[in-house]
Amino acid sequence: MDQAPDLFSYRKHWAHKLGTAPELPMSRAEMDLLGWDACDVIIVTGDAYVDHPSFGMAIIGRLLEAQGFRVGIISQPDWRSAQDFTRLGRPTLFFGVTAGNMDSMVNRYTSDRRLRSTDAYTPDGAPGKRPDHSVTVYAQRAREAYRDVPIIIGGIEASLRRIAHYDHWSEKVKRAALVDAKADLLIFGNAERAVVEVAHRLARGEPIGAIRDLRGTGFLVHGAPDGWTEIDASQVDRPEPVAPHPDPYTSEPAGCATVKTDASVSTGAATAAVPIQFHRRPRHLDRGRTVVRLPSYEQVRDDPVRYAHASRVFHQETNPGNARALIQGHGDRAVWLNPPPIPLTSAEFDRVYELPYSRRPHAGYGASPIPAWEMIRFSVNILRGCFGGCTFCSITEHEGRIIQNRSAESILREMEEIRDRTPGFTGTISDLGGPTANMWRLACKDPAVESACRKPSCVYPDICPNLNTDHGPLIQLYRRARQVPGIKRVLIASGLRYDLAVRSPEYVRELVSHHVGGYLKIAPEHTEAGPLSKMMKPGIGTYDRFKALFDKFSKEAGKEQYLIPYFISAHPGTTDEDMMNLALWLKKHDFRPDQVQAFLPTPMATASAMYHTGLNPLKRVTRGGEKMTVVRGARQRRLHKAFLRYHDPENWPLLREALKSMGRADLIGNGKRHLVPAFQPAGTGLRPEGRRRPTAVTGVGGTTAMRPVRPPTRKR
Repeated sequence: MDQAPDLFSYRKHWAHKLGTAPELPMSRAEMDLLGWDACDVIIVTGDAYVDHPSFGMAIIGRLLEAQGFRVGIISQPDWRSAQDFTRLGRPTLFFGVTAGNMDSMVNRYTSDRRLRSTDAYTPDGAPGKRPDHSVTVYAQRAREAYRDVPIIIGGIEASLRRIAHYDHWSEKVKRAALVDAKADLLIFGNAERAVVEVAHRLARGEPIGAIRDLRGTGFLVHGAPDGWTEIDASQVDRPEPVAPHPDPYTSEPAGCATVKTDASVSTGAATAAVPIQFHRRPRHLDRGRTVVRLPSYEQVRDDPVRYAHASRVFHQETNPGNARALIQGHGDRAVWLNPPPIPLTSAEFDRVYELPYSRRPHAGYGASPIPAWEMIRFSVNILRGCFGGCTFCSITEHEGRIIQNRSAESILREMEEIRDRTPGFTGTISDLGGPTANMWRLACKDPAVESACRKPSCVYPDICPNLNTDHGPLIQLYRRARQVPGIKRVLIASGLRYDLAVRSPEYVRELVSHHVGGYLKIAPEHTEAGPLSKMMKPGIGTYDRFKALFDKFSKEAGKEQYLIPYFISAHPGTTDEDMMNLALWLKKHDFRPDQVQAFLPTPMATASAMYHTGLNPLKRVTRGGEKMTVVRGARQRRLHKAFLRYHDPENWPLLREALKSMGRADLIGNGKRHLVPAFQPAGTGLRPEGRRRPTAVTGVGGTTAMRPVRPPTRKR
């Protein structure tokens, strides 16, 4: 894998002489107190400003401050005009625009496209403080405010919309965010390396249009530059013999109209005079000078097969060790994406998390609570990334599948910071975790193999033999954490990868004996092989093995503790029979989920491509390829949720009707072997799933938005 310059090796910008701000300013009055006549960078965010390393605007703001730049924050601006975007004046370098820690559409709407009643990233949880597609709207308003100031978009919303993507809320394929936002640059994934270099290069006078060589960035072009080899991946694989592709870079390409469309997108007047080498089956090419052409926006918009094919090709180019640049046509221009960023080293990661955060919301919010901060203020993030590859989750596309680890010393220092500086701390660390709690310091045994690997998951269909699954370092971290003076208890609240945990019974013993607060959440997601194969999740037998260890060690510790399994309804590949069998499993094990979540197709996730196309991009995509069961209709989605809440009388009429139509009326009755009673309590059955008040989303950072707000309760 390529080496990157140390994140803190740059010569500091002159403004470092002005010192460190207690809080990054959100008003001209605060700038005046700091002695600033202008901000070098202004970050526009859809979240309330919390100066804490669990919030993206704080990490980027403090990191740029450490490089010597003056950084201001415009938080949750009024997007109905450009006026609010001028509150800090004109930035000398650029606007950095983000929707916040969550995609704005996931933040605002449920999987059933209903408005949520609260926003966890807003003071008092107030809804309606951000627009739909916030990145696009904010970037447009910033451009109206100062037309000649460079605009850089980033964060999870921009990152997960960096190519043409299916938008669940409009049920359309939308263009890449860069096109609609009319921004100068997009930074995707972990933004630290790219944003620091961009800031320094702009400060040296380099125009934004000349910055085209940074990993983790995207921009608009008219075609591939001279000296690059372009691999055409716009044609879908076919099972029958196919004639050689015509060269799409000739002035008059032969073949079907789709090839001619590709050519018009890829060349353009600016580059027509410079022919680009074309390879049908390229071999031994310089990956650093090779770009893969995805099917164009117009093609994936009009052809679900090409959409699924584009998704498959895109996900094959996500390993920073071997990924190539990507290009995708949008009209007469194209979106160019450089390879993903090089992961941070532990030393860099430590320094990022030890910048001088105040660790609390901006003073301007007064006593108004911000639910997302309330949830994480006593937790410590110990890692980034996930190599699980679950198809419904977008963590890998954003944070990467190579785990970035903080050092144990840095983690312990943050625990001391929480103890000494966080208001309301009573001695309990609420979480030592991240996207997955037990992936800390787990990695491929061979860096060369890791750099060359193109598999979407290290743990599916089984754990890769090259993966180091030693939980010993994590056990030692837990033991050291418990010994920090003033720390009474350390809990693990992040999701646990139980198929890894069963490889280390000693880890399960340590976890169960000291770090479970009565309940431990894990995510089997389903019990049936069909949907599990589309999720890339292990079989339910692995859950059974973990539960046996959990129960054994809980008993040895003299504790009454319970597992809380999470499940997703209506995932692509799930049939009504699958959900019925899951409901029977839940009843057999005496689980009664309180709140459940239907599958939500987030942009660019593999499962979202399945949902939109009915095809399986985990396999080679062909026109005669595997067709999948997809749950789209509102009634069937309600039914699948109702199966998860089989115990709720409100759902019984819907379930009885479904069971009869499935030929399983034998499951209707009043005995233990029945799923749904034959009787109906008075006043119930009128408000089944999908007709109730939507809930808040409280996920922070890397956590997925497809989890229940409160854990399901187990019948005692």
